[in-house]
Amino acid sequence: MSDLMQRTATIAVLVENEAGVLARVIGLFSGRGYNIESLTVAPVDEERRLSRITVVTTGTDMIIEQIKAQLDRLVPVHKVSDLSMEGPHLTRELALIKVVGRGEARMEALRLGDAFRARVVDASHESATFEMTGTAEKIDAFVALMRPLGLAEVSRTGAVAIARGPRSLAA
Repeated sequence: MSDLMQRTATIAVLVENEAGVLARVIGLFSGRGYNIESLTVAPVDEERRLSRITVVTTGTDMIIEQIKAQLDRLVPVHKVSDLSMEGPHLTRELALIKVVGRGEARMEALRLGDAFRARVVDASHESATFEMTGTAEKIDAFVALMRPLGLAEVSRTGAVAIARGPRSLAA
């Protein structure tokens, strides 16, 4: 890949679960003008007090390498992994999608929700709220189909990702 071509990188970071760590990671990105497209964080090992941060960002190969090197130098970081370059991986998002409408539009929204395997988690005579998990592309496609049917609101978690097979981020 050319050094000038932009690519999307999914980076998993294993960090100490302590106050201020997320601020330092975000500060690294904002201080250098790097964009964060998606960010998720959650504790993954209570005994060792570790959290996992998943960051989706874009940049040239050189920029992505700089991001990884700078993340690796942060004191509370245990491990940095570019899942998008290290082999097959799974990436998923969770979304809640609210559609407001009546009659045929509402019925079409429910039919499409079923086709996309979206679960109805709230419904009334005038609205339906769907819960959906999948790739960002799947959720984008569903949201696009809901627009003309009365899309009212979307809430998304951002990407979570994990390597396929035996590879592990665990330190």
